[in-house]
Amino acid sequence: MSEIALKDIIKPENLVYQKTRLMTDKELSYCPGCGHGTTHRLIMEVIEEMGKEHETVGVAPVGCSVLAYEFMNIDMQEAAHGRAPALATAIKRLWPDNIVFTYQGDGDLAAIGTAETIHACNRGEKFVIVFINNGIYGMTGGQMAPTTLEGMKTSTSPYGRDPELMGHPLKITELVAQLPGTYYVTRQSVETPSAVRKAKRAIKKAFQNQLNNAPGLSFVEVVSNCNSGWKMTPVDANNWMEENMFPFYPIGDIKVDGQLVK
Repeated sequence: MSEIALKDIIKPENLVYQKTRLMTDKELSYCPGCGHGTTHRLIMEVIEEMGKEHETVGVAPVGCSVLAYEFMNIDMQEAAHGRAPALATAIKRLWPDNIVFTYQGDGDLAAIGTAETIHACNRGEKFVIVFINNGIYGMTGGQMAPTTLEGMKTSTSPYGRDPELMGHPLKITELVAQLPGTYYVTRQSVETPSAVRKAKRAIKKAFQNQLNNAPGLSFVEVVSNCNSGWKMTPVDANNWMEENMFPFYPIGDIKVDGQLVK
């Protein structure tokens, strides 16, 4: 096809999708097939569509997303491991008119950062927490996480997670939904186009709650794969996630407008 013909086809009125300008051109550090990159894009698309890129501060602690500031073209702040909700609390209270969000993995949010997460939710801090749950420590070698499923093999549970020895998987999202300070709590995924669209609507609702000064914190969990940590291809990891993660971590809203979903 000639160059002229291509220019005739690629017109603004024919454009279906393009990369958000709030994602930098830096090559992502995530493994191919990981849900982090997709979730990054969704957050940045929502911020761009809201026109709030100059009034948004993101907080990323230690974990796979430790380099998020290289990919998200907005103001970003690095936090110590697990402390993102504490830092986000300070930022939001100092700049109440800004949009503030944390971006955390399960090892960060549900292990070393459990106290910060619980208390920020219980206080009803008015920011957004985006929580990536892949059931494993993806960055540091595939160790068992609080969210690792029963029987799931990791580098520190090579025979599978045994609840009698290692405790039960922690449903941190259901836990925070019980707290009076949470206003919107949902669990989504990004493994299919349909799931991506639903996840984007959930993320947009969470940020819209903040813009509307809703009385509480919005919490968005994204169940993701970790094909490297799980020792699977991306396709097999997605299938395993659907067959094993979703029954234990069901997709959907848990709390909307301060009310638990029946």
